[in-house]
Amino acid sequence: MKKIVKVLKENFSKYISPALFAMILAAVISGILLFVPPIHGYADNGDFYQAMTTNGIYRLGHGSISNYVITKFGIYQYFNGNGINGFSSQSIFIQIALLLNKIFYSSKFFDIRFLGIVYYAFYLGAIYMLTKALVYPYKALKSYAIALVVVVMFTDSSFMLYFNSFFVQPVMIISLIYGFSSILLLGRQVYKKNWPLITLFFVSVMILITSEAQNALLALSFSIVAIGLMFLPHFKTRRFAVALGMLALICSGVFTYTTMNNEREVDRYQSFTHGVLMDAGDPTRKIKKEGVNEQFALLQSQDYYPQTYTAVEPQGKMIKTHLLSNDGIIWKLKYFSHNTKQFGQLINFASQGIMFTQVRSVGNYVPSSNKPKGQVRYFTIYSQLMGDLFPSKYAFLVLLIVGLVSCYGVGLYLDYKSKQSLGVMRFFLVLGLSTIVLFVPVNTILNYGVINISAHIFMVPLSLDLMFILFISDALHDRLWNTEVKEGSLDHAK
Repeated sequence: MKKIVKVLKENFSKYISPALFAMILAAVISGILLFVPPIHGYADNGDFYQAMTTNGIYRLGHGSISNYVITKFGIYQYFNGNGINGFSSQSIFIQIALLLNKIFYSSKFFDIRFLGIVYYAFYLGAIYMLTKALVYPYKALKSYAIALVVVVMFTDSSFMLYFNSFFVQPVMIISLIYGFSSILLLGRQVYKKNWPLITLFFVSVMILITSEAQNALLALSFSIVAIGLMFLPHFKTRRFAVALGMLALICSGVFTYTTMNNEREVDRYQSFTHGVLMDAGDPTRKIKKEGVNEQFALLQSQDYYPQTYTAVEPQGKMIKTHLLSNDGIIWKLKYFSHNTKQFGQLINFASQGIMFTQVRSVGNYVPSSNKPKGQVRYFTIYSQLMGDLFPSKYAFLVLLIVGLVSCYGVGLYLDYKSKQSLGVMRFFLVLGLSTIVLFVPVNTILNYGVINISAHIFMVPLSLDLMFILFISDALHDRLWNTEVKEGSLDHAK
């Protein structure tokens, strides 16, 4: 019996690598959720409009948009009167889906599952690369265990439901995983040529940065990650090219901020009403002290597009002249520097349930299910567990990041001394992701307030998940501080 088990094990590892194992599991688990009836996804919370209209897609009929997942949409035939509201890299994926839809389905109606298929194909490649980057060159039992953890973390339905929707999050998930995996594969010298992976890193990150306006500042974080590329062996003559790549990241961030932030007026208004004015006490005296008319305190918790009566019209001249003209980022920094307790409360609010990534405000089922705003529980083990158990204080995030950066700082020192590149590149990768975890909540409070907070801080749990799986992989393979390949490695590992 032992011989049979041994033979099966050898044959399995010979033909099914950990990366292929993870990809197959992810394909089955996510495929059932996305494409086997009844179809699942996310209903519209109002964020679909720009992605749809920019790409010539419109909603069929009327009724509640947040209760159920709508799978069928119309395609403009002659003229799109809404115009193009800035460039987003999400349009690349939507246009591919439209092309497939017109070839295999219809030129008049769009089925959201074609967009799901496009994301699904890129996602499976990302899962394969991520698993390979984490376990290479090992094919031991613990490598397959890591592959299982990858599937549990990144095939969680809270992530996969985004694929059947016009939310931008799938672009962020896929591009970040590709960029993360590229750095690790480069550091571990998996392939003889570095340029394909370096190109993949910069392309993936630029797609991420240009996906939506709030990602513009991430150009700085990924520039830190790119510093690690300077330490690749035999790469001195090409460091100028990497420097140009870093400049391209910065330029893509500037481009995104200046061309896509067409709702800056909306964001500034709501960051005031849902941020500055979100005070347990009376904010009247506080805003007056900072030079804003105290009557604007009446706007507390008001939306830019109110559904009921509001004290003053948000789009009116009074708001633009006396509030928005003074309500810039410098003013908010000054205000919160004088009201640090309030800022602490807001940043802790942003940290509450930070790891629970399933959108609770909209439904996950199609209308035929008769489950208005129903929430899928299929394969949500990881998000439910982390959402319930992960500490909800910003101070914990700071301590966690200090611990992770310090841990990988030891690897940086040891590998730099021994002239190995992996520990150095891995450190800058963790450092760059750490800046996302620490500064995205701060940027969100300053620029958006606490409205739609889970969407604005989505990059935080995603970055944490990647750092967690990296730590688990390095700990199991005994290479947290010593990245030298141990016994049991296979140069031909798949």
